[in-house]
Formats: sequence, C-alpha cells, structure tokens
Amino acid sequence: MYSYVKNKKAGAFMEEVTMKVYNIKNLDCAHCASKIEAAINEMEEVEEAVMIYTAKKFRIKARHTTELFEKIMKKCDDIEPGVQLVEEGHDTDHSSDLHEKCHEHNHEHCHGHSHSETHEHSHSNEHSGNEIPFIVTGAVLLVGAKIAGEFTGVSFIPLIIYIVSYLILGGRVLADAVKGILRGRVFSEKFLMALATLAAFALKDYPEAVGVMLFYRVGEYFEEKAVENSRKSVLSAADMRPETVILVNEEGTETIPAEKAEPGQIILVRAGDRIPLDGIVCEGKTSIDTSSVTGEHLPVDISENDNVLSGCVNLSSPVKIQITKPLSESMVSKIIDSIENASASKPKLDRFITRFANIYTPVVVIVALLTAVIPSLITHDWHKWIYTAVTFLVISCPCAVVLSVPLTYFAGIGAGSKNGILFTNGTSIEAADKIKAIVMDKTGTVTNGGFNVNKTEIYGDKDETEIIRLCASCESQSTHPVAQCIVKKCESRGINLAEPENITETAGMGLKAIVNGKTVLCGNSKLMNKYNINIDKYTPGVSGTDILCAVDGVLAGCFRISDTIKTDAVQTIRKIKSRGIKTVILTGDSEGSASETARLTGIDKYYAKLLPEDKLRIMKDIRKEHGMVMFVGDGINDAPVLAGADVSAAMGSGADAAVEAADIVIMNSDMKSVSTVLDISSDTNRIAKQNIIFALAFKLAVMVLGFAGFANMWFAVFADSGVAALCVLNSIRILRKKY
Repeated sequence: MYSYVKNKKAGAFMEEVTMKVYNIKNLDCAHCASKIEAAINEMEEVEEAVMIYTAKKFRIKARHTTELFEKIMKKCDDIEPGVQLVEEGHDTDHSSDLHEKCHEHNHEHCHGHSHSETHEHSHSNEHSGNEIPFIVTGAVLLVGAKIAGEFTGVSFIPLIIYIVSYLILGGRVLADAVKGILRGRVFSEKFLMALATLAAFALKDYPEAVGVMLFYRVGEYFEEKAVENSRKSVLSAADMRPETVILVNEEGTETIPAEKAEPGQIILVRAGDRIPLDGIVCEGKTSIDTSSVTGEHLPVDISENDNVLSGCVNLSSPVKIQITKPLSESMVSKIIDSIENASASKPKLDRFITRFANIYTPVVVIVALLTAVIPSLITHDWHKWIYTAVTFLVISCPCAVVLSVPLTYFAGIGAGSKNGILFTNGTSIEAADKIKAIVMDKTGTVTNGGFNVNKTEIYGDKDETEIIRLCASCESQSTHPVAQCIVKKCESRGINLAEPENITETAGMGLKAIVNGKTVLCGNSKLMNKYNINIDKYTPGVSGTDILCAVDGVLAGCFRISDTIKTDAVQTIRKIKSRGIKTVILTGDSEGSASETARLTGIDKYYAKLLPEDKLRIMKDIRKEHGMVMFVGDGINDAPVLAGADVSAAMGSGADAAVEAADIVIMNSDMKSVSTVLDISSDTNRIAKQNIIFALAFKLAVMVLGFAGFANMWFAVFADSGVAALCVLNSIRILRKKY
C-alpha cells in the first residue's frame, strides 16, 4: 500500500489517498473491464483506477472509506455480474493451501508462483472445467435434435430438444443479459448474443440458434484458455518470488515465510534451488545461472563476499547468503512489479482502442437495426433482412481488439523480461519503435567501465619484469582504479610485489616511493616534470591514460591504460544504424578517448568533456534535429538526461538513481540488448496493429458478405469469439521468438 496526499476534485479539501491492489475474478470480457475502469474512475472518492486486465489486477488510488469497497463492488457487479475483488494478501484460505504445498515440495521452495497467481490459476481452471459439461451436453442434444427431426417426423420433439439444448448452453447468457437490462446496460455482449439467437428462434432457424450459442460458448472457452495460458507464460517466467526460505540460526536451520526474512539474517541456498533474496555470499562457493534475471545463459562463479541477486539458480554447491534486502525490495519483486506497472501504464494505441470500442458497438447495433427495417420495407423480405441484422448483432462486440492490444504489449513486456530487459512502463515499448536517434554515455555503456593495461613500453635496456614489479609495488598503496589495474597486471604475470617505503602522493599527479632501495616515481607527465625527469622518449597517446614510471631519476617505462570497448558494441551499432537511427556519444571523458571509441564502434558523432547539464542541453538539440531520442546510460550523473529523454534505458549494473529514472532497465548491461529493445518494440507494435486490422477487417467482411447474402450466423460468431481467440494466439507468439 502506498500513501498519497492529492486533491482530485476542484474545491475539495486535502485528504489522505492510498493505493490498494485487488485481484479480480470472474471477469472474462476485456471490453467490460474497460467499462468497469471508466465507471470506478468517475467515483468522487477515487483518485485513479487502473484495470490491468492482462494480469487480472485492479489498482485503485482513493480515499478508502469504509463504504467505498461496497460501492466499488456494486458498480463492478452492475457492469459484469459475479465479478469479485480480493485485496492482495487477504486470500487466507489459499495462503494456507499454498504453504501446505510448500511443505510438501520444500526443495523447490515454490519459487515459480506467487499467492495471487496460483490462486488465479486454480480459479481459472475451475471456471474452465465447469464450462465443458454444459458445452458437451448442449452439443449432444443439438445432434440429437437433428436426428430426431430426421427420423421421428414429429416436429415438436426436436423443438423441445432444441429448447432444452439452448437453455443449457445459453441459460447463463440469458440470465446475465436480463441482469444487464435491469441495470441499464443494453449494449452488453450477453444481451446482444441473446437477442441474436432468440431472433433466430423467432425466425424458426432452431438448429442455427442453438449452434450459434454452442459456437459462442466454445469460442469463449478457447478465448479464456488462450488468455490464461498467455498470462501464465509471461508471469511464470517472471514471477520468481519465493514462498519460503531456509534460515540459518544457532539451533540449525528452519523454514520461514520469505516475507519474514530480514536483512542481516543468514539463509541457506542448496544446489538446484533458486536464490530467494538479494544478498552477499558469506560461506561457500558455487556457480549460478543468471539467465532468468539477465538473459545471459553462461554460468557465473561466485564465492565469499560476492553480491548475488534473487532469481538466479544455484547450480553446484550449497552456499550461505547474508540477506541485504527484504523480499519487497529484492530483484525478484522488482521484476514482477515492473511487469505489472508496465501493464498499468497504457500505450496510446491501447487508449485509442478503448475509446473506439465505446463507439463501435452502438454504431454496429444501429446499422443492424437499419438493415432489419429499411431493406425489408423495400423488398418485403423480412426474414432475410432480420436474419442479416442478427448476424451484425453477433459481431458487434469489440472484445477481439480490446483484449488483444493490451495482451500484445503484456507479451512484449514478458519477452523483454526473458531477455534481461525490464520495460518499466507500457508507453516505452510503444515509443521505442519511433526512435530516430540513440544517445549513449561512453563509460559503462559502450565500454566496459573498467581500466586495463593495453600496452607496456620500456625505454632503454631496462628489464620489463623489474619495471612492472617496481611500478606495481609503488601503486599497490593507492585505491585509484588506474593504480589497481597496474597491480592486477603484475599479479596476472605472477610477479611478487615488494613493500614500498616513504610514500609521497601528489594530488592529480601520482606517487613517489622507495622500493628495494630505489626511488620510484609513478604518475603522469606533470609528476615527471616536477621531479625534473627527462621524458623526451615518451610520446603521448591519443586516447586513454598513460602512467609513466621513473627509477632513480631516469624514465624507465610507460603503461598505456584505457577502458575496453564491449565485445558486442560494434555489431550492435551496425544493427542500430541499419534502421536509419543516428548514434551519438555524450561523455565527460577526454576528446581523444571519445574520438577513439566513436571511430572503433562506428558511432556517428561524439561530444566530449561534458557536464550533466551539457548532456541534457545537447540531447535536446539532437531531438530538434532528428526527432525522438533514446538515451542509454548507467552513471549517477546520467539521471537528469535519462529523465529528460523520450525513452531512457539504464544499464542494470549502474547506479540506483539511473535505474529508477529510466523507462527501460537492461539487466545484463550488454550493448546488444539496446538493439533487442528496438526489435521487441518493433515486433510488439506490429503485432498489435495486425490484430486490429485483422479483427476489424474480418468483422467488416462478414458484414459485407452478410448484406450480400453470403454469410450466416456461423460466420458471425466466428468473427466474434473465433477471431478473438486467434488474435490472442497471435499476441503471444512474441514470447516464443528468440532475440
């Protein structure tokens, strides 16, 4: 629960507003979901209501008075009878059942499902299972009525069977239609389906009336199963929140609920288990699979003092981990929260379809009414034109497009999660497809952000190993990253360090020390000039950092140090540019370093020696010149420009402030993921548009064919439920694509 203080209505006084999240049940119509959302938003007490139909959640930010919940439930039931809201964390019956399951399968730690997801899944299975007996019985009776009509020769016997079959298949539809009429909802899907099939009965098309209701129920069933499976495909891959953890204490170990584990406590993670909470390894070493978090499938070795993220799988040996974050702040919770938050923020296309749906149904109903009356008055063929009008009523529900568009973006968000990419809002996955320029920070984004000694130059006849040992021994007392990379260079060659004495550090220049009785200077050219060292043999590099070394007053060598370009940077830049997108580096580093990085990677343009405010200013200029801009960065100084970009992406290894300011978080910090963001965005937007065009074109085609006398109610019901199921299946295929 989150607290806010905000004033929604003009003239209202300030009151505390809180957000509550509800699991929503018995809601199987996407169009009805949008109507419920609109109705709740109109309530005086409600600040904001967001229906996340794809996740079956309802977020309501409101002044939660005692009577508010009853008011909300009444409005929901008025629109869709039988809808239930259960506040997250209050489903106690299910909670106890799940803990029993955890006890039975303790080794797995129930890491695949959350309380709400498992309960929703069991509820969906139960609801789907209840459909089958009605569908089968109705189908058998329909066939029986046809047979009776052929062999008995008595007309009232098949009629009775048709009526019984219709009531079995359509009883619930008729009841919901009546409830809707009593509550003023004339254009509900149930009412229109009931009206269409009853009209077919009136026209004595009994087999068709029952058959259409049968096809409608079958279509509903498969549509529900397709949505359920797609939701499960996304959430099961992303929801890794554990139910329990193994706590290590003085008595040994005990299993406790994960939400009760606190920072500072020690937990045991056995081989094969998923790491339940973020922490630091305090005992043991092992290999972990990080693919569920970063999308990277290569195992990573960890040992004592290494940080580990929840959601990764322990592959080889048991380890003890000291918890650093509670469950609510751990990576597994951030991932699922990101997906749900992203679904809550609706792209422009989704909002347009919701508005369109509110117009579509009344228009089609009016067209149906005009079709039934006007041609009949002209031709006097009332049977034909009423039948044609009935087919229009069947396809007047816009569920196919209302459902498939948000589901497509939900699947796109899930595809990102599978590849170590978190879209923190739904609008970013839509906007990324319109990007015209990508602006990047250099260090930690295009480059690895770590210094390496790329080249060692020795002047004169000095011994290289000795020079490396002397310089590294001198630098060993410094914590500067440049100094430490020289020490690592020495250690990697198996050279033993000596203990330096009489160390003197000159800020911004370097170190002076006595090593094995020799005076050693390590630093830049300013340090050499200070001590009157002749550096004529030295030629400054065009990029990176040079560390000079002098021994007993004579220049002995130079260490060429620079950051390394990420291995996938060149290929990624090439793919980005193939889309016609401009690439730019904005960095605070030197001109030479920025120039060299741009040259090696093929980046179009660079700006060097920039302050954070300079980056923001230049990015705005780039937007004016090229259009929408994506900024990719990782540092704390990138937060302002991340927030100011049209779409922002933060490398997951970067600072928390940068990650929180970004629309997209790249967990594995790979450059190729920037290209993957564009691919997922492009595919998601394309599939969403495909669904809209397919659904509306099919419905329009059925209307035209029906008007021409070539389409019947079977076509119409397929254009409704059948097309919806096909659009759902099309939406989730992005989850199966490899990026």
